Formats: sequence, C-alpha cells, structure tokens
Amino acid sequence: MSSPPRIYLSSPHLGSLERGYVEEAFASNWIAPLGPHVDAFQTEFARYVGAPHALAVSSGTAALHLALQLAGVGPGDEVLVSSLTFSASVNPIRYLGAAPVFIDSERTSWNMDPALLSEELEVRARAGRLPRAVVVVHLYGQSADMDPILAACERYGVPVVEDAAEALGSTYKGRVPGTLGRAGIYSFNGNKIITTSGGGMLVSSDEGLVQHALKLSTQARDPAPHYQHSEIGYNYRLSNVLAAIGRGQLQVLEDRVAARRRNFAFYARALAGVPGISFMPEAPWGRHTRWLTTLTIDPAEFGANREAVRVALERENIEARPVWKPMHLQPVFAAFERRGGLVAEDLFQHGLCLPSGSNLTQDDLARVVEVVRAVPQKLARRVAG
Repeated sequence: MSSPPRIYLSSPHLGSLERGYVEEAFASNWIAPLGPHVDAFQTEFARYVGAPHALAVSSGTAALHLALQLAGVGPGDEVLVSSLTFSASVNPIRYLGAAPVFIDSERTSWNMDPALLSEELEVRARAGRLPRAVVVVHLYGQSADMDPILAACERYGVPVVEDAAEALGSTYKGRVPGTLGRAGIYSFNGNKIITTSGGGMLVSSDEGLVQHALKLSTQARDPAPHYQHSEIGYNYRLSNVLAAIGRGQLQVLEDRVAARRRNFAFYARALAGVPGISFMPEAPWGRHTRWLTTLTIDPAEFGANREAVRVALERENIEARPVWKPMHLQPVFAAFERRGGLVAEDLFQHGLCLPSGSNLTQDDLARVVEVVRAVPQKLARRVAG
C-alpha cells in the first residue's frame, strides 16, 4: 500500500511570473551575480518595505553578517539577541568573534521581551559593559514589540539590527519590521513566504552602510582598473537568475500572505474547542503573516504531548516541526550568558509548527486536522490495550 502524498511544512510556491523573468535572464545571458534583475529586485523590494536602500545578497545569514560587521561588531564584543530563534540569527555574531547574550521571549508575540532587554541594558550600563548591538528576531511571521525595544536601545546608544527573515509581509503599527532599526535583513530561503531558492536582502536608511555592504559583498574590491583590496570581503552577491525569481515572487507576496492567513483560520476553526491546544497569538500591534501556523499543546488537557502529535503526523507523511529550540539550550552556545529563558523553554517544550505553505489545498489541511484530533484517542487505546 503506497503512502499518501507528502505534505510539507512550507514548500516553495512559484508560478508563471517567475518563469517569465528567468527566461529574460537566460535570453540576455545575464546569469552570473549582478545584472538588471538584481538591480530591479533591490529597487522593487525597497519600495515594498518602505526602505530607502536595499542590497540583494546570497542569504539572510550573509545579510546579517554584513549588518553586524557594519554596526561595528568585532572580536571581544557582546551582542544581545533573541534566544527563541534559529541558529542563523546567532552564528554571524560568532563569525565576527563576538559573544551572544540571550534574551527571553514574552508571551504576547513570542519575541524578545522588551522589559528584560531594558533591564539587561541598565545592568550593563552600570557595569560599563554595554553590548555592541542588539539583534531582534521577528518570529514565525510576527513583529516583536519594537517601540520599547528601540527606546531602550536609543537610551544607551546601542544599534538595533532586525532579523526579519521570517516576517516579510508583517506589520508593526503600520510600519514594516526590518525597517525600524539601523539595518534589517530578510531571507528568501526555499521555505520562506517568498523564495528565490536561496537569497537574502539587507535594508537600511543609511546609504553609506548599504554602499559599504555592497563593497564587502563583492570581495571588497577597491575602485581601480586592476584587482585591489584594502579590506577583507565576501562572495555574497545574489545571482541575476535568482533575483529574477524574486521579482516574480514579490508581485504575489500579498496573495501568499492571504493564503497563509487562510490556512491559520482553517486550523483555528477546525481545532477550536479541542482541550489543550492554543495558537500563537496575533499581537495587537500589527499583522501576523502566519508564515507558519504555530500552536502549543498542554499534554494534561489534550491527552498527548507535542512530540506524540509530531510523530503521528510524520507517520501519515505530514511534516511538522517543534518550535525553535532556544539558543541558550543549544550545546554550541551553552557557555554564553542569558537573561531569563523559561518562556522560550516552555514554548519549545509544548510548541509545534503545522504545515503552512500557501499552496496547500483544503484536503491537505483537513488531513492534518484529522491526524491531530485523533492522537489522544489512539494513544488512549494503546495504553488501554
């Protein structure tokens, strides 16, 4: 008996627009990094998010690396960063020889707790140990509460870099997360709300920062007819072909947001009233894209824990994943400081991400719900048997 078709957590969703732009790239022979589609993608993306300047690069991680370096982060520095995130939010801090300091989440948005951040900055200011930067991560399609975060950092003169890799299309009080700090970064990885298969974007209102990032991303070549370098650079530019995909994806971004919000609405209706299931809230300050529909499971009320649900879904060829394991619990970062951590740990222990792609069908969603609802009964029968 064959397995049912695989339902992925968040698969790419491309159409004819992207194909047309890619065919243009092939027809013009602009295949290598740089080219007219890269220029156009930067301009169109900057217009969408409302940022004066944008730079297309090879990944969101590359964008964050550049943003942190240009914020002055270097060996021996400390950077405060959200603990509940993916390791790519923290790795560039270590690339630069700096040390992360992990800040816990709050319950309203699951993002960095502004009160804990303010407390940590105050303690460090008194000790003469202010961090070189703060990295705020906007999780799962929802903005952190940026006004108090920005106010606390401005009080101590600490630059804010926003990791909006998961939050393109979200809003914060009518503004766009990723455009509120000194620099913001986005990801177009294959599982993101729009994709270029791999790629990222750095945005900033600081033209000098973006121009310097452009130089660093092209091996830091000096303006000379020969190859000359006065600082270390990187091979971080986006290819013209991938930028062509991005241009088509950007045009349907609002459709992709609407589709993912419909997925969430389906799950919320279908699982309403099921004991022990609670969905990630939509904070009152903006639009949650529901890049991933994420929930928590109270095993005492539901009758099974998060892992039992994930395993049951996998058994039916449905991909689901736990909420991010907090960075302060990761072996590679175990030696670094943190403030708080219990909220992030609780969300990890009980949190699960359901399939959320914008190309899911109603039958796909119904399949997921059927499996989730059946887990407690099946577990109870196994125990009784």
